[in-house]
Amino acid sequence: MKPSTAPVFTYPPEWFPTKYWEWKTFRDALFEENFFIYTRNTVILVLLNVVGALFSCSMIAYAFARLKFRGKNLLFTILVATMLLPGPVLLIPQFLLFYRIGWYNTYFPLFVPAFTGNAFFIFLLRQYMKTLPIELDEAARIDGASYWGIYWRIILPLSIPALTVVAVFQFLATWNDFFGPLIYLDDPDKFTLALGLATMVRRVGTEWNEVMAANLVAVIPVLIVYFLAQNKLIGGIASVGLKG
Repeated sequence: MKPSTAPVFTYPPEWFPTKYWEWKTFRDALFEENFFIYTRNTVILVLLNVVGALFSCSMIAYAFARLKFRGKNLLFTILVATMLLPGPVLLIPQFLLFYRIGWYNTYFPLFVPAFTGNAFFIFLLRQYMKTLPIELDEAARIDGASYWGIYWRIILPLSIPALTVVAVFQFLATWNDFFGPLIYLDDPDKFTLALGLATMVRRVGTEWNEVMAANLVAVIPVLIVYFLAQNKLIGGIASVGLKG
């Protein structure tokens, strides 16, 4: 709320504006720093990642939870074991892979992995799907439903609480992702919101009031998503893992 000419870092801190009410700060932050371009890029990545995570993870979890095939337990054990690998171990191999196939400075490295599944989300959905009565599948097969029909018409609608958890977690991970865009993006017009906000902090002449205003606006979508999904989010987290 302070203008550029007013001191920002004061002691003791001013928790509420008592003297300055400069709404112009928000306008400057939103329109003069490519804020809407960064937001557009982030929204596109969020949509792609959420769709990819829901589609791939739910299909893989359905196979592990409801189907019978040779080597299922071994494959699931390997899947869970991949959760033990720390992220930095995979950082360099992934970067070299995406760089050599020509995906550097594109959005592909930032959303394509979501369509290949996430071990934690698969584990979460698998545990939830195992709580659903197996009699539903048997009744559907008697009525002539295929495996795809059972998955699409029965399992997915009943798994909405767990799917909401996956969607919210993936939304938060993509919205707040700074490291991924920092590594793979080089064009300022392709920057995401987290990376764009970081560019507002300069060595000399940082407009801290505009940086704080932009960060405040960037938090609003996260709060909206949480309040809209909190009932299903809390219910989904509480119901996962009741049956092994």
